[in-house]
Parts: sequence; structure tokens; C-alpha cells
Amino acid sequence: MNASQTLESRYNEVRNRLGEACARADRSPTSVILVAVAKHAEIDDIRELIELGHRDFGENRVQQLIQRASVVKEWFDRMSVLERTRAKRSESDGEGGMFDADKPVRWHMIGSLQRNKARKVVEFSRLIHSVDSLRLAEELQTIANKRDEVIDVLVQVNCSGEEQKHGCPVPAAGVLAEQIDTMINVRVRGLMTMAAETHDPEQTRTTFRRCRELFEDIRHEGAGEGRFDLLSMGMSGDYEIALEEGANIVRVGTSIFGAKPEAVEA
Repeated sequence: MNASQTLESRYNEVRNRLGEACARADRSPTSVILVAVAKHAEIDDIRELIELGHRDFGENRVQQLIQRASVVKEWFDRMSVLERTRAKRSESDGEGGMFDADKPVRWHMIGSLQRNKARKVVEFSRLIHSVDSLRLAEELQTIANKRDEVIDVLVQVNCSGEEQKHGCPVPAAGVLAEQIDTMINVRVRGLMTMAAETHDPEQTRTTFRRCRELFEDIRHEGAGEGRFDLLSMGMSGDYEIALEEGANIVRVGTSIFGAKPEAVEA
């Protein structure tokens, strides 16, 4: 990745590569949700991406999600008021603004989630990608019942088989999806997985293919009452393979925002 690239050029490059991968798989790019992982991004970078039209952002850590989402919402609401005021003034000449105030920002919780931090995540997340146990799902159900609202979740599956990876084992994924399906206010929407860090693309492809096949099996069994339709796979180093193997959500951070800044020694 060229360090001299701008955020806009990196974003456009990811969009172009996403489109090319979809074309190879005979799919439409509009069927894919690109989640920009803001883990190492500055707030100004997030704002710039929103101004470019992007709306889906992901965070790994609960506290960072809460802080980022709060700051961005305040800024977005202010920008929305300014844009609507400007739009009214320009109605006579037919000009439109670049900032779409009618498309809200959607936050995705993509990192490991502890039950004692679940309440705050529910307040700010559109989709929780990392439900890997019945206990966590039950905690989310308790929270959802108190809030009287539906929470959309993905079952995180350890399809790479690595011991250090979060996610339920492959044989347990269908059972967990069925258990969540019995809950009133928690809605299971699909699966999420991560591939191993490897330079072997075929190993990565095997992991994603395994998850896609599992996803199709669970969907065939009727999970989610027809709403089991989201497959979250792929990050900066492997999202093109994930798209070729059926992902319709990819989580891309470094390729959009750039590498994490190196610590400066005192």
C-alpha cells in the first residue's frame, strides 16, 4: 500500500477491487456491505469517509465504539441541520448537497464482546458480529427485553480451527443459531468468521468456503425465519477471496485508513 495515497484514493481503490472481486463471482457490488473498521482511524478520517458517502463503520473495542459513535452522531446531527438549511436555500436553482443527511451512520461491533459490556454496545450498534455463546445471547436477550427492541446478531464461528481464535466450534454453530432463534428480541442474521494469518491464499479460501457452506446449511434448515442472510468474512488482506467465496459483508480497516502509526520513541 502506497503511504502517499489519500484516504479518498485508498477508499476508491478498495471499492474498485471489491467490484472486480464481485464481477469474478458474478455478483453485484451493491449486494455487499463494506464495513470500514475504524480501529486506528482518526475522527477526522471517519468524518471524511462519511462525507464521501460511506455509512457502515466497525469497531473492535466496546469503549472505542461508544466514544466514536457518540462523537460522530453529534457531528452528523449538526451537519444534517446545516445541509437541510443549505438545501432549502438552493431549491430554486436545483443544486444538491454532497452530504446525505437522510442516510444515518451504522456501527458494527466486530470484536469479542463480554457480557458485562453488552448493554452499552446495544445502544450504539446496528449489528453485533461476535456472538459466540448462548450465555452472551441470553444477556443480549435480557437487554433487548428491557429496551423493548430487536437486536440483530451474527454467530461468530471459528472456521480456521485456531485455538487462539474467538468463535464457537463449527459443529456448535447450527445449535447456537437455533437457540437464538427461540428468543423474542434477538434476531440471528447470519455468520461471521476470520481466516488464519497466512500467506497461503488456498488455506484462506478453504476457511471461507467452510463458513459459506455452514451458512448455507443453517439457512436451509430455516434459521432466522427467512432473515438469515448475512455472511461476514474477510478483512484487508483477504476480503477479495472472501467475496469470491460468498461474503456479503467485508470488514476492511488498514486498506482504507492506512497502517497503524508507529510509536515514536521518547
